[in-house]
Amino acid sequence: MRGYERDMREPVTVNRANRHRGEVEAVIDGERRILCLTLGALAELETAFGAESLADLATRFSSGRLKSADLTRILACGLRGGGNRLSDVDVAEMAVDGGVAGAARVVGELLAVTFGAAEGNETRGEGIASP
Repeated sequence: MRGYERDMREPVTVNRANRHRGEVEAVIDGERRILCLTLGALAELETAFGAESLADLATRFSSGRLKSADLTRILACGLRGGGNRLSDVDVAEMAVDGGVAGAARVVGELLAVTFGAAEGNETRGEGIASP
């Protein structure tokens, strides 16, 4: 298959995020990257968090009580859904612009566009408590 010879940390896309497709953009490790919670990424999160359904997953995320490990897992799934070939371990070692607050903001935006939060909340990361 084509593309497997690339460095695993190389971002796949340089296009701007399309929020109508559930994409958000973030600068991670100095590279602009696209994140998207695809159905595969959501299935991975359901398994990781022991959720019985998407509704259970949305309820967990809306609680605002996410640990830093949760942020890492969500970012990793979003990055993979956006076409970036990165493991959770890779993502845990990467720096997000804005530090932990920046990571929480990106996760908040990603969850907002995925689960259809009210317009305006997604840019502030509301519903996501800082770890």
